[in-house]
Amino acid sequence: MTTPGTAPEGLDQIHNEIRLSAQWVEQAALRYTPAGLPALDLTLEHHGQAIEAGFPRQVELRIRAVALGDLAKKLQSWPASEPALWTGFLAPARNGKGVVMHITAIEASPVPPTPTPSS
Repeated sequence: MTTPGTAPEGLDQIHNEIRLSAQWVEQAALRYTPAGLPALDLTLEHHGQAIEAGFPRQVELRIRAVALGDLAKKLQSWPASEPALWTGFLAPARNGKGVVMHITAIEASPVPPTPTPSS
């Protein structure tokens, strides 16, 4: 049995990291947190293919995201049409409905090749 917030036995730490190739499709105005950090709310859109149980599966999704600090300021001018690799972690939304991806890094990237089923 584990205590909430601790890693299960045999694991050094709990992992919560997501990497998603996507582009932003909605961007709110820059806001500031109560602590004075700049924050930018975005909606990311992903179109791709993944392999599940040995078969290709089309995946299309939108996810709410937020960037804080200098990254929020940088993303204000990031082109909406530019595909990128977004890295972050998942956390509950402020309103308690659903999850939000907290962006920790972004890098421009070409659209990755479509995966193929393994033989």
